Amino acid sequence: MGEKGTLRLSIDDAKCQGHTRCCALAPELFDADELGFAHVKGSGLVPAALEKKALLAVRNCPEYAVRAERELVSQTSDGAAP
Repeated sequence: MGEKGTLRLSIDDAKCQGHTRCCALAPELFDADELGFAHVKGSGLVPAALEKKALLAVRNCPEYAVRAERELVSQTSDGAAP
């Protein structure tokens, strides 16, 4: 069996200080409110084509407020979901 998953972004509001680096690096995935605090757009699920940008945003947050977690989906050996 193999495992495949989708990346999901989140922001810890208590840690975000409004540097908005995530918004600058991945505007498709992040937005800032009127005070400059970042928020994840939509559900936080990252399209495969934007994963590199998402991980770049995570690595560049000086407050470690941006997080990415892989949501795993188990698959059978033939690639089908169980």
